[in-house]
Amino acid sequence: MSAETQTLLRMNGVTKVFLTDEVETHALSGIHLEINAGEYVSIAGPSGCGKSTLLSILGLLDSPSDGEYLLNGNPVQDLDLGERARIRNREIGFIFQAFNLIGDLTVFENVELPLTYRGMPGAERKKAVQEALERVGMAHRVKHYPSQLSGGQQQRVAVARALVGKPLILLADEPTGNLDSQNGEQVIELLQELHRGGATICMVTHDQRYSKHADRTINLFDGRIVDEVEAAQQSSAH
Repeated sequence: MSAETQTLLRMNGVTKVFLTDEVETHALSGIHLEINAGEYVSIAGPSGCGKSTLLSILGLLDSPSDGEYLLNGNPVQDLDLGERARIRNREIGFIFQAFNLIGDLTVFENVELPLTYRGMPGAERKKAVQEALERVGMAHRVKHYPSQLSGGQQQRVAVARALVGKPLILLADEPTGNLDSQNGEQVIELLQELHRGGATICMVTHDQRYSKHADRTINLFDGRIVDEVEAAQQSSAH
């Protein structure tokens, strides 16, 4: 690592306003945020505080109403849908609460899908999928369909799909939300393992038990960052 830490994501004054029936909802107000390469950041806060909106903008699924968003040094807040999709496919790995696997595709095909969209050659795809599934301990299930897997196994496959394209950052939206506590713990352990292997992770969670594994936790309330807690402070709070 260079002495200078690379900032992967930077938000300056990001605001998101939703307009419904002449009512303005300020989902995010003046967000300033930096995430560095190799960092594990948790975004915490109560339901409806703007966590998922923030993650959607970080993941280029949505764009801010105002403010600047730099991804790997490039401004991305004003890109059109096609450009956003292209960057999402190459730079961002998503892990969703509901797994979002495609039911009539096998484990292998689900993980391969982002690479197929990229137009990567078959042999290269096969190698990358195999490696990603090995990293999450699911290489023995390549021919299974999602319905033949437990929730915890489905989430592992979803993690492999997020990893397969070697993204700059993994964005996890309540990755344990649909899992019992034992499977939830295993998915969190998997994320920690990936982080130790050099992955940059940003995870949204409302569960304090899982936030404490991150290098720092950003607390949101009513669309604003109210405070940030470093890992050392989190562990000393016990």
